[in-house]
Amino acid sequence: MRQAGGLAGGKARAKAKSRSSRAGLQFPSGPRILELAGNAARDNKKTRIIPRHLQLAIRNDEELNKLLGKVTIAQGGGVLPNIQAVLLPKKTERKTS
Repeated sequence: MRQAGGLAGGKARAKAKSRSSRAGLQFPSGPRILELAGNAARDNKKTRIIPRHLQLAIRNDEELNKLLGKVTIAQGGGVLPNIQAVLLPKKTERKTS
């Protein structure tokens, strides 16, 4: 028979623990990742967050990259966009008359 608490046998429900606290983190990282991934999606003119946006958000943030450095994100889109400075065209100064 069910009791008023909703659980049979008189056992009390344990207090809810967040995933971040279970992982031993001092501060919840989920909302931060979602915010950065949302910004990456908006920069790419998309309304939905895809794994590529998560990859860009994590790898561009120093602390998240340290935390999730060894993590492989499936469908993450490979590597971050990076162009070596030597390959970029040199800026020329315009003469003002």
